[in-house]
Amino acid sequence: MSALLSIDAVSKRFRGLLAVDNVSFRVAQGSIFAVIGPNGAGKTTLFNIIAGMSAPDRGSITFAGERIDGLTPDEICRRGIGRTFQLVRPFPALSVEDNVAIGAMLHRHDPALARRRAHEVLKQLDLFGKRHQPASALTLPDRKRLEVARALATDPKLLLLDEVMAGLRPAETDRMVSVLTTLNREAGLTILLIEHVMRAVMALATRVLVLHHGAAIAEGAPEAVVREPAVVQSYLGAEAVD
Repeated sequence: MSALLSIDAVSKRFRGLLAVDNVSFRVAQGSIFAVIGPNGAGKTTLFNIIAGMSAPDRGSITFAGERIDGLTPDEICRRGIGRTFQLVRPFPALSVEDNVAIGAMLHRHDPALARRRAHEVLKQLDLFGKRHQPASALTLPDRKRLEVARALATDPKLLLLDEVMAGLRPAETDRMVSVLTTLNREAGLTILLIEHVMRAVMALATRVLVLHHGAAIAEGAPEAVVREPAVVQSYLGAEAVD
């Protein structure tokens, strides 16, 4: 498979802190790629750079064959990169349907077409029956799926998921894994995710990158990466791979 996203020697410094340190990797089209590592490893900073919220100090980012580093978040979103955020913040007073329809209007100026797309996405995320509820009334698992739905409504080629399973119970995690697997296999959606829930990483990812202190310390198939001594020592702990 060809690379949909290429990160080449990307670095980002915030005053004295080197948050992302010369990171390079490729995300193949149609794959699910995971970025893991301890808190403060630079994972969300890396996502912010890819999504255009922060410019890299060095390095380049190529998406679908074109350089995107330096573009604004809305320009990057229009090119086909959607993302979620760690802190789920839908428009609380708006309905579930309206929250998703707003995302769909990125490429659909006709409100009826945007609403039709919102219905399609809500069915994919098993939220169609709650479409008239205010977003503020949703449970945490439903808010997590709404966050994914809002990003999906922008018609991404690449979906960036920032800890969408944090705080979910095992059954809820498995439900989200099932949704993402279906989107990847049936819709061909490429997914790049940050995740601490290793059961989800192992179930979803075909390739894993491990960050520590902003630098990549391992990359490869998940079964191999979780047994790397540096990964066990810095992040997982020996009990995680016993």
